[in-house]
Amino acid sequence: MSSSPERKRKRPKKKSSLNEPRVLEPAREPTQNPSLPDDLIVSCLARVSRLEYPKLSLVSKSFRSLLASPELYKTRSSLALTESCLYVCISFANDSIHHWFTLCRKPDRTLTTNKRKKKPSGYVLAKLPTHHSRSAHWSGLVTVGSDIYNIGGPVGDDKKPSSSISILDCRSNTWREGPSLLVKRNYPHANVIDGKIYVTGDSNSSSPQWMEVFDPKTQTWELVSSPPAQIRLLYDHISTSAGIDGKVHIFGSSNGLAYDTREGRWESVGMEMSSEWVWFSYCVVQNVIYFYYDGEFKWYDTKARLWRVLKGLKGLPKFPRYIARLAAYDGGKMAVFWDRVVASTGYVDKMIWCAVIALERRNDEEIWGKVEWKDAVLKVPKSCRINHTLAATL
Repeated sequence: MSSSPERKRKRPKKKSSLNEPRVLEPAREPTQNPSLPDDLIVSCLARVSRLEYPKLSLVSKSFRSLLASPELYKTRSSLALTESCLYVCISFANDSIHHWFTLCRKPDRTLTTNKRKKKPSGYVLAKLPTHHSRSAHWSGLVTVGSDIYNIGGPVGDDKKPSSSISILDCRSNTWREGPSLLVKRNYPHANVIDGKIYVTGDSNSSSPQWMEVFDPKTQTWELVSSPPAQIRLLYDHISTSAGIDGKVHIFGSSNGLAYDTREGRWESVGMEMSSEWVWFSYCVVQNVIYFYYDGEFKWYDTKARLWRVLKGLKGLPKFPRYIARLAAYDGGKMAVFWDRVVASTGYVDKMIWCAVIALERRNDEEIWGKVEWKDAVLKVPKSCRINHTLAATL
């Protein structure tokens, strides 16, 4: 007895919506099928930009482990594929912990093109998975290779000076303790010259232990000879310092001082170098100091002993000088971070922006800047503050 075939009911296909958030499913662990050896995967990953690593870390646990492995960064170095990576320290209201972020590509980005500027966008600040309880607000912060050093600074409710050193390993995004300073310092200023860290600043400016130097290769601190006592007394407060021409330049309540790290001697520096940069964010790119003031970027001409305006720079909005944070980036470039209130949120949020500026010296008196890209990289509450921006080499 024959029967008519039963019709199969077709389930309607669910239409995908562009507005639906895409959920990344947890990666499955590899089966017993043969897989690529780790050394081959490391060789492949070494050829991928560090900006893509946060996204690649979502592939599997083994990928996350390889992305943080020393072997990967040894391979990158041997292939001359190291790159500059930006890190940002942000403080939130009513939170004593300062949070660290790194610039990366958007995980599900679609590169868009600005019709006017023809520049791609697609960057975001990604929060590091680990944080450190030590504040970075008044400490000295510098980078040596792939490590960010958080040096000294006031601790506790009574703001006592500290000799503590914390080091952020940017390869694994983990913190470790480093060798302590020889002198407890309240508001230290740190600079890197010839691979060594020079730290000055103390709650007692008359102390002969004015400066010390750290050698990352030997992991040791050593005191540096101090200027004469009558000069030290003039510097009851150190406003800022910068490392250029192999010298640590220091500015405070009197004329500037400079310590020649190669000659081991102190010398006076004229007040013409002590300009508005002393009070605001600055960076040193290829031995030149840059800072932002009143809608302009300026650089210091050490030969003419005067400040000059960075020429040719277009495409950046005007923002308050106390908001801008500058960092040397990717060889001869400068990264700038600032924030702007978001009107659509009722002025309770703001957006952090980033721009990368390529710098070109055309002659002894001219340096030109060109905005390579700018992008909104993170939305934060209005009470948040950008404290520091640095670049590490990975």
